[in-house]
Amino acid sequence: MRLHESHYAYPLIESIHVWCMAAFFGLALLFDLRLLGWTMRRVPVSEMSRRVLPWTVVAFIVMVLSGSLLVFAIPLRTYQNVFFRTKMLMLALAGLNVWIFNSRVYRRVETWDLDALPPRAARVAGALSIALWIAVIVSGRMIAYNWFDCDTQPHSAIIRSLAGCTMPDSRN
Repeated sequence: MRLHESHYAYPLIESIHVWCMAAFFGLALLFDLRLLGWTMRRVPVSEMSRRVLPWTVVAFIVMVLSGSLLVFAIPLRTYQNVFFRTKMLMLALAGLNVWIFNSRVYRRVETWDLDALPPRAARVAGALSIALWIAVIVSGRMIAYNWFDCDTQPHSAIIRSLAGCTMPDSRN
C-alpha cells in the first residue's frame, strides 16, 4: 500500500505537518511582531531570538520533513499543482528574507537591540516575513483543491504552463 492510500499514515503525517506549521508560524509571528515594534517592546530582540529560535528551528525541520513525505506520496499531482509551485516560490522568498535579515540587519543587533522600534530594515524584514508565511500557508492549503490539475482540462495556456502540463501534439 502506498502512503497516500493509507487510512492512518497519510492523515497523521498531514496533521504533524499542520501542527508544526502552526507552531512555526506562531513563533515566527511573535518575533516578527517584535521586529515591527508592535509587541514586547521592552524585551531585547536578541533575547526574543535566543528564546524563540530553537523552537522555531525544530518546528521548521519537522514541518519540512513531513511536507516532503506528503509531496513524495503523490509527486506528479503535487508537482503539477499551481498552488504547490506558488508555495515553493513563497518558501524560497521567505528563505531569502531570512538570509538577508541575518546577514545584514541582525549582524548589528547590538546597536538597536533595546530600541522599542527597531530600524526600518528590521521592520521591513518582519513585515515581509509575515506576508510571505501567510502566502505559504494559504497556497499550501489550496493544494488540496484540483481546480488547475493537468487532468482536468481544458485550461488556458498560461495555467497549463504554470502547472507544467504537457499537451499532446495536435498536429499528429
